[in-house]
Order: sequence, then C-alpha cells, then structure tokens
Amino acid sequence: MRVLDKRTRFNRRNFLKTSVASVAAAGAVSSGVLTIASTPAWADALTAIKPDAAKTLLAMVRDLYPHDRLGDAYYEKALASMDQEAAKDATLAGQLNEGAVALDAAARKLRNAPYAAIPAEADRVTVLKSIETTPFFRKIRGDMVVALYNQPEVWAKLGYEGASAEYGGYIHRGFDDLDWIKDA
Repeated sequence: MRVLDKRTRFNRRNFLKTSVASVAAAGAVSSGVLTIASTPAWADALTAIKPDAAKTLLAMVRDLYPHDRLGDAYYEKALASMDQEAAKDATLAGQLNEGAVALDAAARKLRNAPYAAIPAEADRVTVLKSIETTPFFRKIRGDMVVALYNQPEVWAKLGYEGASAEYGGYIHRGFDDLDWIKDA
C-alpha cells in the first residue's frame, strides 16, 4: 500500500509567486484607500478653491516642484495657504478656479483627458508648457515656491538644516562637509 504525503509542498517558486501576488494586492488596496480618503476630504476643506480645481492644482504643483520624497500632504498644505489668501481676494479665487478649468481644457485638447488624469508626467509637462506664459501659471509657480519650501517639515525631508546665522553661519555648520559630493 502506498502512503500519500498530504502536507503542502512549499517550494521557493510557490513562495515567491504567493508573496508577489500578496504584496501587489495589498498595494492596490492601500493605494486605492489612500486616494479615496485623502483627496476629497482635503479638497472639501478649502474655502475659495473648488474641489475639482484643487485636484488639478495639486497635480500641477507636484509637476512644477517634483519631489518623490514628499507626500501630497506637503503640497496640500502649500495649496491651503494659497486658498486662505484667495478667500480674502475674490480676484485671486477666480484666477485659481478659472485657471484650473483652463488647464484641464488645455489637457483635453492635447491629451484627451483632464490634467490630473494624464498618467505620464512627460505628457503633463507638455500641457504645462502650453500655458507657461499665462498669468495663472506664473502666479502658481511664484506662490508655490514659497509656500512649499517655507515648511520646516519639507526642509527636513530635503536635508536642509535651516538658517545658520544664529549658530555662527555655515562655516561652522557643515561648510567643509563634503559627504554629499560622493553621491554625485
């Protein structure tokens, strides 16, 4: 009589296939949850910028100042500061909302999709280049450089230690530290 071994055979190949499938499924679920949970609530909290415009502006700002290390929260905080300014200035609020609509229209004309829905960064940059001479584009670019890079949390992510005058200047705080040159 022959005895069958009913234990599960788990070899390297099955382990890798199962692991990859599990990680991919978990990533798809978590990214979907993050997208659904974070963007609408943040956009709804704005007062002067409409939710659809906020989504477009967020994608635009991420393309203007791309940093893979920075999550959307830093860009959202920068846009929230612009929203506060727009809440006090109806002209600015109109410029932001109408500019976002115009950006989506330019995207549809060039790529048949709203700006935030274009998957390839290179295609979104092409759309941005088509509007770079507009006052809307110049306003976003100029205000966001300050609003984004004026956040101490962003400084930490980018490796900037902050002002050094109160510590005697950079000459005593890493001026001669050339560790960064090895990475270049």
